[in-house]
Amino acid sequence: MQSKVAPLSTQDVTEDFHKGASITNHVGNLRDATISLLYRKRVLWLVLLVFGNLFSGAGIAAFEETIAAHIVLVFFLPLLVDSGGNAGAQSATLMVRGLATGEVVMRDWLRMLGRECGVALALGATMALAVASLGALRGGADVALIVASSMLVIVLLGSLIGMSLPFMFTKLNLDPATASGPLVTSIADAAGVLVYFGIASYVLGI
Repeated sequence: MQSKVAPLSTQDVTEDFHKGASITNHVGNLRDATISLLYRKRVLWLVLLVFGNLFSGAGIAAFEETIAAHIVLVFFLPLLVDSGGNAGAQSATLMVRGLATGEVVMRDWLRMLGRECGVALALGATMALAVASLGALRGGADVALIVASSMLVIVLLGSLIGMSLPFMFTKLNLDPATASGPLVTSIADAAGVLVYFGIASYVLGI
C-alpha cells in the first residue's frame, strides 16, 4: 500500500519557484519587497551565471575557423542551444518536483536515467527531423546532417544534465531546486556549443 505524500505548503512551493529561478532566498511578500531586497536576492546567481556563460563564448571562439568557413552555421546556433536548455529545464523541473514530494528518491536515479534517455532520444529525433529540412534549405545536405545530429545529441545531453543535477545536489545535501532553471540552461548551453561545432568540424573536415 502506497503511503500518502504530505502536500507542500504555499511557502514551500514559492521557495522552490524562487530557487528554480536562481533567487537565493525567499523574498517574502513580493508586493512589499524593496528594490534593495530584490537586488540582493537575485544578484549572486546572476553574476555567477555570467561567468558560467563565458564557457559558451570560449567554445565559439575555439571554432572560429569552422564558423568562418560556413557562416550559415551561426543561423542555427540559438535554435540548437536553446532546445538543449529547454529540454534540460523540463527534466530538472520534473525531478525537483518528484524529489520534493517524495515520488522520487535517490535510489531511483539509475531507473530515471534509463527512462530519461529513452524520452530524450525520442524528443531529440522528432526535433531533428523538424530542423533537417531547414538545414537542407539553408546550407545543403551537409548542414542538414550537422543540425539534425546536433539536435539529437544536444537534446539528449541537456535532458540528462537537467535530470542528474537535482540528484547530485540532493546527494550533496543542497536544495535540488537550485539546480533547475538558469543553472541547467547555462550548463546545457555551453555543452551544446561544443557539441554543435564539434560535429560541424567533423562533418566538414575542418
